[in-house]
Amino acid sequence: MRQRKIKNLEEKLNGFSAYWTREPEQYKGMWRSFIGGEGAASSALYVEIGCGKGQFITRQAAASPDALWLAFEGHESVVLHALEKTDAAGLNNVRFVLNYLNDLSEIFEDGEIDGIYLNFSDPWPKDRHAKRRLTYGKRLAEYSRALKPGGFLEFRTDNDELFAYSLDEFAAQSELKTDMVTLDLHSAVDKESLITTEYEDKFAAGGKPIHFLRVRKAEKTVENE
Repeated sequence: MRQRKIKNLEEKLNGFSAYWTREPEQYKGMWRSFIGGEGAASSALYVEIGCGKGQFITRQAAASPDALWLAFEGHESVVLHALEKTDAAGLNNVRFVLNYLNDLSEIFEDGEIDGIYLNFSDPWPKDRHAKRRLTYGKRLAEYSRALKPGGFLEFRTDNDELFAYSLDEFAAQSELKTDMVTLDLHSAVDKESLITTEYEDKFAAGGKPIHFLRVRKAEKTVENE
């Protein structure tokens, strides 16, 4: 979808410069101190890839103030709304990367992340674009490496074809074990307990079922000598 051009976008983004970076590589292994300061070394770190206008990430950050939240969004005219929400709510536990996420190995240490959220990712429907999907096998392997043992990944989409494709890709990842899967999230759980995205509210209001998958990275086991 083509994004509406915002006048003086860079100036407006700079007004919220305390909340974002365009150079995530410099924080590899140090995200907790970047977001929460020196005393946050033991805090949980959750990452949303593609936060859009920020409803999900800001509500999560408000609901879990002791955790740290990091969101990636390459559409700067869109993420401006997320920055505005963050500032208006006075949230000090959430930061943004104003770039698309490519190679996680350049940005996160092994096991650095407690949880990853993929919400309504671009389906890239043409077969030749499969490698661009956020649930492509190589990307899933990167997520698995960056997750700590026992860490989780949650995936939501309204797209039937993308969900079917993704189930196969997840199944091929030996370290990622299915925790929950449903074709209709809002019927499967208490809707009052859900923190939703803007897209999710729109689709659910129109009667479109939300597909959901949660996987968890296998805990390390100690081999008997």
